[in-house]
Amino acid sequence: MRRFGLVFAVLAPIVLAGCWEKQTAELPRPERMTAEDIGHYCGMNVLEHPGPKGHIFVASLIEPVWFSSVRDTIGFTMLPDEPKDIRAIYVSDMGKAPSWEKPGADNWVEARKALFVIGSRAKSGMGGDEAVPFAERADAEKFVGENGGRIVDFDQVPRDYVLASAGVQGGASADDEADPRRQKSD
Repeated sequence: MRRFGLVFAVLAPIVLAGCWEKQTAELPRPERMTAEDIGHYCGMNVLEHPGPKGHIFVASLIEPVWFSSVRDTIGFTMLPDEPKDIRAIYVSDMGKAPSWEKPGADNWVEARKALFVIGSRAKSGMGGDEAVPFAERADAEKFVGENGGRIVDFDQVPRDYVLASAGVQGGASADDEADPRRQKSD
């Protein structure tokens, strides 16, 4: 019996560590976009705007955080006041989107695996520059041929492209300034 206890004491932490690794390594599955999903910064229904969307799963939050544009989605990961316990970032795969006006409700790609077209003529749903995501390089290249811009990986999207095009001044985006709940009092 004593031998069983010793074996259990040695193996239990290894088995539990393996279970923990599996739980933390699995990404949450993307959610289907619905009329109930509200943009984190603009406070508006994400379906009310054209162009690609995004949602982020944060370990410390129960529900995903939704965004009306990919620019805002990426910006969330860069801003110092936003949570950093990000589990997954999903953006619309515009290679599978029915159109710019209807980017699709469930054609998601994990942002860190996507390619982004920046500097194109395409504007976000809120009217700013957009980082247009694609799962496949051929789709991104076709988009560049039609709309201009250049292709970059998630980690190569310039901070100033995302934050400057969002109108960030002192850490607030243009969307924040338009939202009276976020305005500073004098």
